[in-house]
Amino acid sequence: MTFGKPFSIEGLRQTEEALRQLPELTRANVARRVLKKGAEPIAEAGARNAHELTGNLRESYGIGTRLNKRQRALHRKEPDTVEVFVGPTDVAGVQEEFGNDHQIAHPHLRPAWDAEKRNALDIVVKSLGDEIGKAVKRMERKAARLAAQTN
Repeated sequence: MTFGKPFSIEGLRQTEEALRQLPELTRANVARRVLKKGAEPIAEAGARNAHELTGNLRESYGIGTRLNKRQRALHRKEPDTVEVFVGPTDVAGVQEEFGNDHQIAHPHLRPAWDAEKRNALDIVVKSLGDEIGKAVKRMERKAARLAAQTN
């Protein structure tokens, strides 16, 4: 499920080129770290919004890169993409968010997304360059260690 319209970011041509220069696995790890940082405000807002009478809905909010078996079966991942997921792991989360025959809906994740999506995007944009720089420095240190070992 996609919430709202996709974002378009302009002015990051140099950052995108720097990201493309990284090895594929490093590039994916950088993207994953940046997306997790950006997802934090959404997870925090979702947990704050969670209507909870019993259980652990608020505490179950988190950020991850994996889905459960049922979610994987329903999800279509685009090739060459990095995805991060935000939401509760408590199964009651879906019932609380959308309601059912016996319970009215108490949305918590959608309002969190609506309130924090711009903030999340700003965090991603601001931290992307830093993470790329850190990755390049790690690669340089590794190359220097390997060069020292071969001499």
